[in-house]
Amino acid sequence: MRLPVYLDHHASTPPDPRVLVKMREALEVHFGNPASATHAYGWAAASLVEAAREEVARLIGATAREIIFTSGATEANNLALKGFAGARAGAPGHVVTSGFEHEAVREPLAELAARGWRVTVVPAGADGVVDPAAVAAALAADTALVSIMAAQNELGTVQPVREIGALCRARGVVFHTDAAQAAGRVPLDVENDRIDLLSLSGHKLYAPQGVGALYVRRRAPRITLAPLVTGGGQERGLRAGSLNVPGIVALGEACRLARAEMGAEGMRLRELAVRLLALVRERLPGVRLNGHPERRLPGSLSLSFEGIPPRRLLAAVPTLAMSSGAACASGEGEPSPVLLALGLPRELALATVRLALGRGTTAAEVDYAARTLAEAVARLREEGRQLGLDVSPPG
Repeated sequence: MRLPVYLDHHASTPPDPRVLVKMREALEVHFGNPASATHAYGWAAASLVEAAREEVARLIGATAREIIFTSGATEANNLALKGFAGARAGAPGHVVTSGFEHEAVREPLAELAARGWRVTVVPAGADGVVDPAAVAAALAADTALVSIMAAQNELGTVQPVREIGALCRARGVVFHTDAAQAAGRVPLDVENDRIDLLSLSGHKLYAPQGVGALYVRRRAPRITLAPLVTGGGQERGLRAGSLNVPGIVALGEACRLARAEMGAEGMRLRELAVRLLALVRERLPGVRLNGHPERRLPGSLSLSFEGIPPRRLLAAVPTLAMSSGAACASGEGEPSPVLLALGLPRELALATVRLALGRGTTAAEVDYAARTLAEAVARLREEGRQLGLDVSPPG
């Protein structure tokens, strides 16, 4: 067993070896620029790009012409939100979002608010799930856009995108979802789910970092965006710049594998997560599972341990690679706003870890993680007692 055990697949996944084979072939053999339309190297690269576009589209039930390649979900989110606002004629409108969105959605929406857009934030429930009725209640006459993530990146809770998409379509409102965590892990279908804009990221589904995609609906209702980057006309004028052919090839292969293996792999990861939680609870009282107990990504756990001194837990388990929340904020030493929004006290939020199992996680690693985590928590609680702190969990 390789140490540290990697349990942070929501932050990034290791590239699948089968993906790397395709990527290396593109790097070594098909290195032409797909925009070079006068020779075989360009034609070969362009053919690989279009084949990858088909695979990304198949994963989410789209058509290939609706897929725009980006550098990742952050760029895709920015293009979706700011591109939508930039293409809209008339006065700024109204956006509805949730209080659980990633910074890659929150910050672009803050920019829109500074330009005069009204932004309504719908809170999620105590189970970490956004209520479609709350979204419906927030819609107004001038609501132009709703942006709700498909799966919460810290809690792993899967959001009711189909219900939200249906109510948006009925009201003529464009629906965007940040599906960085959900794509390739749970089924998504842009037609059945009534999604108009969808962002995804390669390194969340076993492709390398630095590549992603944005789905932009071309079938009725057709969505129009203003580009953020110009100067070449690539990607139907929505994202200029020479294409990252090896990354795109890798993303296409990762999407193909996810579509083929999602069902069996999801079942395996759910069983491992149940095992991990049960083993930890056998050894420890005062363990809280954050978010909905069942409506969650396979292999995803957010666990809070009562009676742990703040910011001590991760340091106490150096052989477990995990985080305290979103990867981009896990080292800041502040409690997660997502956990505080669930109603957790600050101290409990600071004693929380996010465990995200993945394709390479084994039962032996789960057993080791449960034992190591339980021993560390027990040791920290004992240290707290010796310092005279109240570290006794209830029950």
